[in-house]
Amino acid sequence: MTTSLGLSLPASGHKKRKQRASDADHDVPRKKKKEKLKQDMGKLPTEPSTSEFRVTKATITLSVPPVFASNLRTGVEEMLDSMIMRYIPSLCGVLLAHSNLHFLSPTASINADCPFAICNVTFDATVWSPSIAVKLIGKIIMYSPDHVSLLLHRTFNVSIPRHHIPQDVWEFEYGPAENDPEYGEGAVGSPVDKEGDAGMKDSDAEKMDAEKTEDEAVPEASGQWVHRLTGTKLGGTDGYLEFTVIGKTVANEMLSLQGSIQSDPFSEEHSTTQSGKSSHKKRDK
Repeated sequence: MTTSLGLSLPASGHKKRKQRASDADHDVPRKKKKEKLKQDMGKLPTEPSTSEFRVTKATITLSVPPVFASNLRTGVEEMLDSMIMRYIPSLCGVLLAHSNLHFLSPTASINADCPFAICNVTFDATVWSPSIAVKLIGKIIMYSPDHVSLLLHRTFNVSIPRHHIPQDVWEFEYGPAENDPEYGEGAVGSPVDKEGDAGMKDSDAEKMDAEKTEDEAVPEASGQWVHRLTGTKLGGTDGYLEFTVIGKTVANEMLSLQGSIQSDPFSEEHSTTQSGKSSHKKRDK
């Protein structure tokens, strides 16, 4: 066996020399290909992606607990499941789903006395990561003099501050006070409503409440933003509003957005400092 290995070494070396010689002949076209690739890379579009969802190939190193020693795949899947609906910094977004799990090595490693199995895995990650300057549509859930709150896909929070609402087009109209007998908690309902409520079963009442939470309009007790000329409220009858993403906030492993409905949302006129100065000028006048 030793002789056969010794005889095979020169042959392999001779083959390698031939391969190197042949590679040298193809250096010129390879260099041209590399230059073309560099040129193509420079032509990639710099505009942000219009889609807020993307699927990317992710690679991660996980320490699987020893309880999953007999089935590491189950342990890895449970650990990935615990990351769903959380903001992952390496993915720059919220992980929504994972699929196509593969182990990069057929074996796992254990360091020193630590019983956890270290596994390198790759998977397809579905991520929610809206880009800055992209336009989205959300459902208004609250009106406030300082901001408007929206819900995106019934899950993600969006806030549009006051200085990003055109003041020359929209104005805040305050609603009735809470202690008003006509609109407050002490408001007296009609006899028909009372009879209907008395005859309604508990199960039916729960169904009605569930339907209201999904489809009912935003309560107007605190007020609403209305158009200065037409008087229509912001968001219309259905409460959906298109906005431009101008910022992101990560808190408690969750991503929330800051939006704007200004025609030029990134103008310095709509910054907090400029809005504060304009308000001071109006007070001085």
